[in-house]
Amino acid sequence: MRFLLDTHLLLWAASNPEQLPAQARAEIENSDNDLIFSAASLWEVAIKTGLGRSDFAVDPRLLRRGLVDNGYHELAITGEHAIGLLVLPPIHKDPFDRILISQAVAEEIVLMTVDEKIARYPAPVRCF
Repeated sequence: MRFLLDTHLLLWAASNPEQLPAQARAEIENSDNDLIFSAASLWEVAIKTGLGRSDFAVDPRLLRRGLVDNGYHELAITGEHAIGLLVLPPIHKDPFDRILISQAVAEEIVLMTVDEKIARYPAPVRCF
């Protein structure tokens, strides 16, 4: 199965795997699954690290390198993803989460998250 991980799951998987919910960790560790991260997550980390957010205190260059080195695939943000935002209901205001949802819909990838708001979208989402 193809999984797009939201930013928090990516950060936990990269630096604190014990924080991952057990089922999410099992999916991430399953070698049959294709793990994907979005450029939007790196963008979010870069912005929030720059703002001094302690929960995002990671160098996005090192995060990206570690993800790629561990077999994750990077998903760029396309015009189709941006346009997809037009049809999303206003459930969640976070622009990073909204683009991840749009990417999951456009690419037919299951978005893994711990955010219950994201799970309310009519999209391929698995909430842990």
